[in-house]
Amino acid sequence: MDKIQASTEKFAKLIEQQLKRVEALKQETEFIDYQKLPTIVIGICGGDGIGPVITHCAENVLRFLLKEEVASGKIQFKEIAGLTIENRIKAVKAIPDDVLEELKSCHIILKGPTTTPDANYQGPNIESANVAMRRELRLFANVRPVRVPEQGIDWTFFRENTEGAYTLGSCGFDVDEDLAFDFTVTTTQGTNNIARLAFEYAKNNGKNRVSIVTKANIIKATDGKFLRLCKEMAKEYPGITVDDWYIDIMTAKLIDEKRRRDFQVFILPNLYGDIITDEAAEFQGGVGTAGSSNIGMRYAMFEAIHGSAPRMVQEGRAQYADPCSMLRAAALLLKHIGYVDRAEKLERALDFCTKEERAVVITGREGGATSEQFGEYVMRVIEKMA
Repeated sequence: MDKIQASTEKFAKLIEQQLKRVEALKQETEFIDYQKLPTIVIGICGGDGIGPVITHCAENVLRFLLKEEVASGKIQFKEIAGLTIENRIKAVKAIPDDVLEELKSCHIILKGPTTTPDANYQGPNIESANVAMRRELRLFANVRPVRVPEQGIDWTFFRENTEGAYTLGSCGFDVDEDLAFDFTVTTTQGTNNIARLAFEYAKNNGKNRVSIVTKANIIKATDGKFLRLCKEMAKEYPGITVDDWYIDIMTAKLIDEKRRRDFQVFILPNLYGDIITDEAAEFQGGVGTAGSSNIGMRYAMFEAIHGSAPRMVQEGRAQYADPCSMLRAAALLLKHIGYVDRAEKLERALDFCTKEERAVVITGREGGATSEQFGEYVMRVIEKMA
């Protein structure tokens, strides 16, 4: 009976925390207008492993594209150190307090990959910095585009970012040596936020199909609520065709050459979105080629979708890491703060610089280009554009 009582008390505290989070969500109803700000502060946070290398490359390209705005004071870059695994373990926090304050002093964050110790790690239980940042800054939407024009692929994934199976990912517990629990969470406010953003994107970008992906036939309470709320939201967008899929069959349909061309915009809970966007990224060259946006009402963070590649660091190859993921993230950042023309220039340059006949080739090893050299190549290509 003591086990049940102790577990009940732990669960009660989690419910209390989530109810407070819901109240905070109710207070945020409008997005910030970056162009109305006198200065947009962009935080540069390198992270771990290859993160500082590829983030520095992307920062150089951003500074090149925004040099007039930097000179006028409209754009300010702020370097944020300290989000390393060593500092996080020392502080026994996913994000050390001083680093979190620095992040909150920015409007936009360009973030390199961070390392999360797995379940076999013998030290303190350190939560994912990504999960913590999304929660602390209320970055409710993870937006990941995947484009392969020659295959008819033009997908945009809207992954709910602060709920689902990840929001309490470090809060599960062992009841005893035989039984462990983890949790998944769905709120009305969180689901409505991600659904609204996805449908608005579809409406404003000429997309006529939105696909909702869950496992609502099995996970009936949380996934069922997510599906029901998304379908309710769809009624406000009569010009858009809406369908729903279970996550297992959707992973199959993305590799179905006939069906995959039909998909355009996806809405997914957190865990499914994480998995399926990695699968989708393989079509355009792998997770190293894909960037992602993390969007909230007040803050936004842009990152690669891959990890920190500690093996490359251990083998002395970090300087040869492919920066394309961070450069794609930089293009998403530019769009988000209103510099669409420069974002499109960067995307066109990346499309050109990653073709087979490119002059500078990233191999990940000595003999190939370094991340810095590739960034310089991208800037040279942009300079030549009309």
